[in-house]
Amino acid sequence: MSDYKVNKTIEQINKKIAAGEAVVVTAEEIIDIAKKEGIVEAAKKIDVVTTGTFAPMCSSGAFINIGQSKPLVRTTKTWINNVQAYSGLAAVDCYLGATQTCEDDPLNKRHPGEFNYGGGHVIQDLVAGKQVHIRAESYGTDCYPNRKIEKLVTLEELPNAMLCNPRNAYQNYNCAINKSDKIKYTYMGTLKSDMGNANYSTSGELSPLLNDPYLKTIGVGTRIFLGGAQGYVTWTGTQHKNKVERGLNGVPVTPAGTLAVMGDLKQMSPEWLVGQSIRGYGVSLSVGFGIPIPILNEEILKYTSVCDEDIFTQVVDYGYDYPEGISKSYGQVSYAELKSGSIMIKGRKIPTVPLSSMIKARKIADILKKSIQKAKFFLGQPQHMFY
Repeated sequence: MSDYKVNKTIEQINKKIAAGEAVVVTAEEIIDIAKKEGIVEAAKKIDVVTTGTFAPMCSSGAFINIGQSKPLVRTTKTWINNVQAYSGLAAVDCYLGATQTCEDDPLNKRHPGEFNYGGGHVIQDLVAGKQVHIRAESYGTDCYPNRKIEKLVTLEELPNAMLCNPRNAYQNYNCAINKSDKIKYTYMGTLKSDMGNANYSTSGELSPLLNDPYLKTIGVGTRIFLGGAQGYVTWTGTQHKNKVERGLNGVPVTPAGTLAVMGDLKQMSPEWLVGQSIRGYGVSLSVGFGIPIPILNEEILKYTSVCDEDIFTQVVDYGYDYPEGISKSYGQVSYAELKSGSIMIKGRKIPTVPLSSMIKARKIADILKKSIQKAKFFLGQPQHMFY
């Protein structure tokens, strides 16, 4: 016998979606519903809660088949718009990383570098339908005699392209400050000296993994919103952690879970895959990401009703501590505080700066909601759970 008063399956919810009967709300909407109706009654009524986030996700990239030549070639070095892709695969396959810089980029030789173009920008250009320049080299073999190819192509003309991100959707992340007396240029953005600002990068109560802190509904095969198309969870992401400090609500108070994900790049959109130039640091890719959470029981409903006031993270110094590998917190703050525009650190009021977009996070959650209501998006049954 189940210990829950509400018991549903993904199969049952999918049948309701197909019949146009599923009740779907966003992770922001469920908060008031749960308060008004109570956890159990809300769990009986609601079938799916949708989430969303849009922020730089450096550990992203794409497997691309650039197409064969005559005579045939097995590429060992490949460049797309002068950005090198890893070619240690086979034939004309390569992996283009979002943080790979342009070959002629001066990098940080004149600090801080601007990093105007890189792998993330190439991916955005591809999904925008722009022509890209491909050149590739080989040492030549008996079965692949060609030693060089060069061409202009669009994404549509490529035989295959898959977005394949080893680490996305971080479950919570640091709030970054700079206690040093010099400006610091980091992946968390530009940090002014003497704690002149505090940068953060999570959509809080809308963030996918904060709405399922123990990943009880998320596993291999979970269908997600990825870059404007449907994608899938393929494994835990690199740097994934599950044994972390948590609040009483189960939500981690430090960086924790991550997901590896994949989807068809040809179905994606430049609105949801945006190349980023991070001054003094490098290039990246902002990714639109969302997960529909099936309400299988009242416990899952309770997790999804978490609000910004009850989600906390640590304030970390990126001026000295972080680059030196020193693990130290200068305070614990809620996302309600961060989103208010300022936080208090040791009696000082510090302005906060979001690297993630709440406007786009809300839009993703709403797109997912409407797609499920119209039976255009069904829940994926996980084939392997991570906990």
